[in-house]
Amino acid sequence: MTKIDFKKTLKDLYSPSTKTVAEVVVPPMNYLMVDGYGDPNDMNSFQPRVEVLYALSYNLKFASKKQLGQDYVVMPVEGLWWVEGNLPIDPTTSDRSTWLWTLMVMQPDFITQAMVEAAVKDVREKKNPALLDNCRFERYDEGRAAQTLHLGPYSAEKPTIDRVHAYIDAQGGKPTLKHHEIYLSDARKTAPEHLRTIIRQPFG
Repeated sequence: MTKIDFKKTLKDLYSPSTKTVAEVVVPPMNYLMVDGYGDPNDMNSFQPRVEVLYALSYNLKFASKKQLGQDYVVMPVEGLWWVEGNLPIDPTTSDRSTWLWTLMVMQPDFITQAMVEAAVKDVREKKNPALLDNCRFERYDEGRAAQTLHLGPYSAEKPTIDRVHAYIDAQGGKPTLKHHEIYLSDARKTAPEHLRTIIRQPFG
């Protein structure tokens, strides 16, 4: 059985360089999503959301393997970030109490709503994690975007974000939708200076 790694098949979206800002067109994709607010460093708020997304994602992976004969690598956690009024966040600020965010994990197109509903039921029976009822299955369409890879701690992202926005300005564009980050590293196991995070900003 072939195992699909969408980070490789969608290499232009999930393997940017640290050296340049690249322009991509992100197709509509399906995600498991859960919303949050406040400081993401509050593990009582952030980590349970990561855990419930992964509980569902791995359940769906095993269901796909069993029911569809299709195996794949579970995708990394991604985050959409903003403050009230759809204003951008400032990662250098010490006051993160007003941050709004959505964590999400991309799901292959062959994962259906019915499979998600079955996964929710199965995860509830086996683990019943907090926030299970807060999760949703949604299609998200970003379209045209600029992105690059940030290497280092999340608190040091500002210069990288500025580079992405400078690229957008140079194209005569304006940011649309929300600031988007893709976490290629596990922050619990990776030194801050080695964290790899894709910084993406849709624009038009």
